[in-house]
Amino acid sequence: MDSLSVRLRTAYAVSWRTVWLSTNTNTLGIVTCNKQILVEEQSGIYSKGNGLYYRPIGGTIELGEHSQETLVREFQEELGIEITIKSYIKCIENIFKIEENIGHEITQLYLVEFNDPNLYEEEHFKVIEGNKTTYAKWIPVDDFEHGHKILYPNGLTELLKDIT
Repeated sequence: MDSLSVRLRTAYAVSWRTVWLSTNTNTLGIVTCNKQILVEEQSGIYSKGNGLYYRPIGGTIELGEHSQETLVREFQEELGIEITIKSYIKCIENIFKIEENIGHEITQLYLVEFNDPNLYEEEHFKVIEGNKTTYAKWIPVDDFEHGHKILYPNGLTELLKDIT
């Protein structure tokens, strides 16, 4: 193989790997109750500023794992809760910028419910991911629709009007 062919194959492999590593494919579970949605509260820099923002429970789809399996696993790992997936909602593609870094997420959204109906009475849930602990809580959908709170991924707030 000549040196040009080697350089082209290397460039292709590096380019493919770069794209693959920079695109995050994940899944999120939408749990609702009384016009509220269960979301994890996060704090930090995000695409629209710095401070508090919210995101439904879910996570990155591992290679060879179906998005529904990911969702069940993430609720179990992060909250210790068993869920049932009720229906597929939609796929959202979200391209965003945080400071000078561009992010790209492809997110599968599902409507889910707790297997234990008593969990709907809880005010908040401890979320454990690795060595990081945050909390998930019920937030009125109106807070996101009126811009009082920030919900990610982009486009989810508009979808909630049809779900809740």
